[in-house]
Amino acid sequence: MGRPAQKGPALPKLKTLLPNPATNWTRIVASAWYGHADGKALEITSGIALWYRPGTPVLPVRWVLVRDPDGKRDPQAFFSTDVSLEPADIIALYVRRWQIEVTFAETRAHLGVETQRQWTDNAITRTTPALLGLYSLVSLWTGDLLTSSSIPYAAAWYRKASLTFSDAIGAVRLQLWVGDINQHSPPNREHQNIPLHRVIRMAQTLCFAA
Repeated sequence: MGRPAQKGPALPKLKTLLPNPATNWTRIVASAWYGHADGKALEITSGIALWYRPGTPVLPVRWVLVRDPDGKRDPQAFFSTDVSLEPADIIALYVRRWQIEVTFAETRAHLGVETQRQWTDNAITRTTPALLGLYSLVSLWTGDLLTSSSIPYAAAWYRKASLTFSDAIGAVRLQLWVGDINQHSPPNREHQNIPLHRVIRMAQTLCFAA
């Protein structure tokens, strides 16, 4: 009676597989693991199950149960909605995720990047990579403009021991504004050039504007 069932009886919880002597464990070498750049030997067991919540379609997932033969880490379970992935690939993708998390944490702490507040998903997806690309571009350009012997940009009453990223932005802005300030003026109109020393003074002031 009624619609055909979309799911069967609940499967045993994964934690019950750990002490079960009938569990078939496979030994692999994970290409990425915490603190092991050269790989790590692990014991895994895996399978495909159905993830179901009332009101949502049934979703097939691959689960991977991992235990450390050395006993230094507690057993962990990993899940993926891409059932075509191999268990080792699922583990590697998860571990590499923490490199991305560290990158975002450092951009918040050192570059002041905040949570994006755009309205569309595409804008949110584009903004942070664009900021990171701009940071890389400024850093590379500054490497050509400033050297270890360069004097940091600072007020006379504020001594700085080393260059900062604000110095890098200032150097790049100054190069852009001073080097390109009159190159696009119409050639057929009379104009009066601002004295160069005043242009440089204005640029040095503006390059540190918020």
